[in-house]
Amino acid sequence: MSLSTQIAKHLRDVHFGGNWCAVDLKATLADVTWQQATTNVHSLNSIYTLVFHNGYYLKLILRVMEGGPLEGNDKLSFQHPPLQSQEEWEALQAEIWANAERLAVLVEQLSDDQLLTHFSDGKYGNVSRTIGGFIEHTHYHLGQMRLIKKLVADLEIH
Repeated sequence: MSLSTQIAKHLRDVHFGGNWCAVDLKATLADVTWQQATTNVHSLNSIYTLVFHNGYYLKLILRVMEGGPLEGNDKLSFQHPPLQSQEEWEALQAEIWANAERLAVLVEQLSDDQLLTHFSDGKYGNVSRTIGGFIEHTHYHLGQMRLIKKLVADLEIH
């Protein structure tokens, strides 16, 4: 298995399942309603905010991998429109699943040399490091989402 195929698999695993920690984004969000996703617990970000944030970076990386410019801002990654329905919540998730798969397909097509080229202007390291960092970032926020999901469920019980 090539390195690009392994990285693409790792990207798919965190989104769709099959990773060694047995936790993925799609399964975690499968039974979360839009009301639960927008529930704030203490001073934590909502599940919706974290999903939007992660999806923001996914779109940014995908744009660069498709030949576009690197245009993004950390502050903007947390500024989302209000979520007002289950349909909007499901549409956001569908966009993320589609984007994750598109990125995985692009990564699979890269040679080892391409994985080692600069991501955008080089400020962020090479392509492999950027994709690996994004996967780590997704796991980090996935852990937060799982904890917030449990806290929201506890609020609903009491």
